[in-house]
Amino acid sequence: MIVFKFGGASVKNAEALKNAINITKTFDGPLVIVVSAMGKTTNSLEELWAAYIIKDVKGIEHTLEKLYKFHTSLIAELGKQTRRCNDVFSESFNELKKQIEKEPSEHKAFEYDQIVSFGELWSTLIFAEALKISNINCKWNDARKTIRTSNHYQNARIDWPKTKTLVKDRILNKFKENNSLDCVVTQGFIGHTNTGMTTTLGREGSDFSAAILAWALDAKEVFIWKDVAGLLNADPKEFDNPLKIDKISFKEAIELSYFGASVIHPKTLKPLQNKNIPLRIKSFIDPESSGTIIQSDESCDANQPSYIYNKNQLLISISPKDFSFIMEDHISEIFHLFSKSGLKVHLMQNSALNFSVCANMKKAMLKNLIDELSETYNVKYNENVDLLTIRQYENHIFPENLKNKNILIKQRTRSTLRYVLN
Repeated sequence: MIVFKFGGASVKNAEALKNAINITKTFDGPLVIVVSAMGKTTNSLEELWAAYIIKDVKGIEHTLEKLYKFHTSLIAELGKQTRRCNDVFSESFNELKKQIEKEPSEHKAFEYDQIVSFGELWSTLIFAEALKISNINCKWNDARKTIRTSNHYQNARIDWPKTKTLVKDRILNKFKENNSLDCVVTQGFIGHTNTGMTTTLGREGSDFSAAILAWALDAKEVFIWKDVAGLLNADPKEFDNPLKIDKISFKEAIELSYFGASVIHPKTLKPLQNKNIPLRIKSFIDPESSGTIIQSDESCDANQPSYIYNKNQLLISISPKDFSFIMEDHISEIFHLFSKSGLKVHLMQNSALNFSVCANMKKAMLKNLIDELSETYNVKYNENVDLLTIRQYENHIFPENLKNKNILIKQRTRSTLRYVLN
């Protein structure tokens, strides 16, 4: 069993979709294929969610029209035999319309998951139908009935034992029942609670979905298809001439993903490491190239520095109003509020009277967090700061394009340099 994951860029238009189908054809089954939302669909669905929360009727109508035109135009470009493809998309699209006709609840994260999850449903419905048109024997699987999670909306936790049982029942048994089945197509990013409510695993969570399925299926290998040659030591959108990392250990890759390396979702690697399932990052533009392999060998980890640059971060500084020391009970209370609001901490620093974090979160949730913190603490915050992490920094060169920025925080450990910049 091999698990594929195609990201949004690899299915962003009809040409890309056909390329993904051609890549699928080069591999003998059985394959489980995880697909992200197409192109910038998730961004558009987040716009729809934001408009729905504030009851912006014009915003809702505009975004719905944009989403419908994008997907139906893509289906039309696939050529003949797409009537069923258009029908299954339209049926799902109408489900979304019914969802947003309801009165929004006060639980914004819950509403987010019910709306934004449609991107993956549409991409997999279209991809599965396109595979069938190309004479590939495939089945569509609903992750909302397969990946069991908690009710931590926008960042659901996996119920591993139950998910393993469901994956075997709903995916593995499909191959056992049909020897000619080539692949099963399913969604990344989404799951379900024990009451059947849709959840999401965090933004860019489709990589994690692929790892969950690989773990549950005892897969031989996982392939993540990207628009880059492999895992690079820097983001080519931010830095000139980044170098490809040919081989890296699970341990080092987990560190890079934790620090924000955009190629890998932070939670992806642990389930693969637990079962020693190699992960290959390959280019869908040049599928014959070697890419990057992530596995257990650590011998190549310190060969070159890696630069991780996270923009548009939030710097929050918190101090008690009564000038008491920041103690464990304060930090516990603060992190409870962080978890409740969906804030993701990337860096922490504290002194006797001050606790600061560099993090990110949905802007719609920021005011509630600041208001709650301000009941007990003095709170200052800066939006749109940047976080630069240099991993294996021994032979690093500080990026020329960042030298004119102000350093707000600097941290250094044996292998990692971190800067908060504005």
